Amino acid sequence: MIIKKDKNKERLVRHKRVRNKIFGTAERPRLCVYRSLNGIYAQIIDDEKGVTLVAVSTLDKSLEKLLQGKSKSEQAVVIGKAIAEKAQKAKIQNVVFDRGGYLYTGRIKALADSAREAGLKF
Repeated sequence: MIIKKDKNKERLVRHKRVRNKIFGTAERPRLCVYRSLNGIYAQIIDDEKGVTLVAVSTLDKSLEKLLQGKSKSEQAVVIGKAIAEKAQKAKIQNVVFDRGGYLYTGRIKALADSAREAGLKF
């Protein structure tokens, strides 16, 4: 019998392994990325307090015009810039990047690179 791999279950195992090493503090919060089939979500979290400081996603009404008609990778670039701008408004310069168990390629890499270009340091 053919057994199909559950890729999301494997991703969650990788994410747990990464989260054992990565922890967001008040000085250096965690930039967490989640990628679904239709959208991409990014949030900056202070793990000491358990609080989300800044969040951006492809579902935001304020970004709807910028995202319209773009590919998923281009949308990730817009989300990366938006999260960096919101972080700078909240006086956050340095973050720890949590790729969420995803491989550092494609949309995850595009988001990270655009956030770095927009001024976030990680």
